[in-house]
Amino acid sequence: MTGLIPRVELSRTAGRTAVRVTRPPVSGLLRPRLLVVCLLLAAATFAVFCFGIATGDYPLALSDVVPALWGSGDGGTLLIIQELRLPRALTGLLVGAAFGVSGALFQTMTRNPLASPDMIGITAGAGTAVVAGLVLGFGTGIGTQTLGLSGALITALLIYVLAWKRGTTGYRIILVGIGVSWLFTSTTEYLIARARLYEAQQALGWLFGDLGNRNWGHVRPLALTMAVLLPAALLLSRWTRTLQLGDEVAVGLGIPVQRARLALLLTGVGLVAFGTAAAGPIAFVALVAPQIALRLARTAWPPLTASALTGALIVLVSDLIGRRLITDMELPVGVVTGVLGAPFLLWLLARANRTGSGG
Repeated sequence: MTGLIPRVELSRTAGRTAVRVTRPPVSGLLRPRLLVVCLLLAAATFAVFCFGIATGDYPLALSDVVPALWGSGDGGTLLIIQELRLPRALTGLLVGAAFGVSGALFQTMTRNPLASPDMIGITAGAGTAVVAGLVLGFGTGIGTQTLGLSGALITALLIYVLAWKRGTTGYRIILVGIGVSWLFTSTTEYLIARARLYEAQQALGWLFGDLGNRNWGHVRPLALTMAVLLPAALLLSRWTRTLQLGDEVAVGLGIPVQRARLALLLTGVGLVAFGTAAAGPIAFVALVAPQIALRLARTAWPPLTASALTGALIVLVSDLIGRRLITDMELPVGVVTGVLGAPFLLWLLARANRTGSGG
């Protein structure tokens, strides 16, 4: 019977608690600060999520929102929340989380805080595919979701192939991605310039990133993607921590570097592709969320769970600002994240130059 009793050993260093269970042999690392940060971010995200659902042309009391999420309340309230407002809020929540995790994977894989899907061309490729479908007419029966998803995946494949030279490195992926981004951005601008007025307005509306008129058809594919790719990203995180030490060290520790980098790239691209397909290329979330999470948790790399919660919070807050800032119109969420994210990008660039990592 004594052999069945688990023995737990704890050791504490630099604010981290190592947990080791000798029977059965299991070990892990508990970070109290990271746990507290995740709990606070989760509470703030849920509060903004409920407040956003309560806000609208027909205001609702917060006391009516939470029961209605579980199907309790009068018929009118349930109709407004579950059919009109909940799909929009869930889309914003899931898109923000997807962008946050994707940005964390890219920044850790490339060891560069400026690397994110919108900086290296993946969202630009998705935008070009959608605009081409709208302007040239072949996207009528396909839909913007399928076009955006296809464009992001094809762009990621193009970047990986062009960056390959007896393997890939984070540095080459970033350089090739920036070039591909400008190529697709220029193509998108050309297509909009030759489009008719209605087509141009429709394309620009999607390119800004918007949560308006979202329905359950936008939520379900994204929720399924998150259910598959988020656990995959958490499982791959053990590789990302080793890749942070450099390719030579990772190879010495037995990590299959090229396979690990490809798996991380595919997971990050899948998250951002489905997120972009659901709400458009919402700017700066994938860049900013991991860096904020890193600074809140004080870890050596962007933590995935905190990055997901930070991304969700940024999108929900930005959507709320866009709906309430100007009374007679609604700003797309991508406009708000762009205004908030641009100063953060400038600060990151200035900090990289000061520390000598800006090239």
